Amino acid sequence: MDSKIIAIDFDGTIVEDKYPNIGKPMIFAFESLKMLQAEGHRLILWTYRSGKELDEAVEFCRKNGIEFYAVNKNYPEEDHTLEIPRKIKADIFIDDRNIGGFPGWGKVYQIISGQDYVARSENKKSGVLTLFRRKK
Repeated sequence: MDSKIIAIDFDGTIVEDKYPNIGKPMIFAFESLKMLQAEGHRLILWTYRSGKELDEAVEFCRKNGIEFYAVNKNYPEEDHTLEIPRKIKADIFIDDRNIGGFPGWGKVYQIISGQDYVARSENKKSGVLTLFRRKK
């Protein structure tokens, strides 16, 4: 699989949209992001947030095990100026405002990885979900 540059929105995509606060993580968000990174994809946080709210989002992701390749820029060393548009060059954009809405992290991972995964319940009585298992 070729590695991709993936631009990911924060509010409504990684976490529930509670802007300017930080919502609860979306189901499987951090697990999926970790798997995508492990497969060699570069993740860029691409969000409306700036200043203190952006710093809080980056730190929240860091505490949940995700370090982005870049944040609101194409590469870590890029300096944003008024002469440089804030357009991200990415192969894939993940955002809750896509046509049709956000399909969920299980479906996002399936699309990007090209693998056939399904969410399943490990313990049906407690409703505890495990991440993914291959269909047999």
